[in-house]
Amino acid sequence: MRYYLSLGSNLGNRSRHLAQARTLLLKAGVKIIGQSSIYETEPVDFLDQPWFYNQVLEVETAHNPISLLSLIKNIEHRMKRRVSTEKGPRTIDIDILLADKTVVQTNKLIIPHPRMSFRNFVMVPLAEIAPDFIHPLFHLPISVLAQMTGDSSIVRKIEERPQLQAV
Repeated sequence: MRYYLSLGSNLGNRSRHLAQARTLLLKAGVKIIGQSSIYETEPVDFLDQPWFYNQVLEVETAHNPISLLSLIKNIEHRMKRRVSTEKGPRTIDIDILLADKTVVQTNKLIIPHPRMSFRNFVMVPLAEIAPDFIHPLFHLPISVLAQMTGDSSIVRKIEERPQLQAV
């Protein structure tokens, strides 16, 4: 199944944390088939914290959405993600944004991610790699939704797309 994942980090060496998350996904058998540039983004919701590095990955895996969520939580734990406050600083945050055209609504997971279309830090990198992907609920291309976020937060490209790596 094809997924789009959002990666974010705002503690320590943010670039290294994103690279480590990509490596751990690869080692777990998740194939990265596309990735956005890396963006530096200002915090949203909880503003008194360092700026983030964000990136979106397009991946393929045999995992179903719940199984992939479990794998992601394991990676976050291995990378010592500690959240002292909701939406607060973290070494790594990995979210499932989209799962093909699948819609999932459980008490553990909602896909498409319910807040993605309101966040520049998600929509700008997602539109970079999947501009023509049609959102399964809004029935609009990601490139169009990215223009409609209503989010005025700053998102600036700091690194072109890293080379895809193999494990």
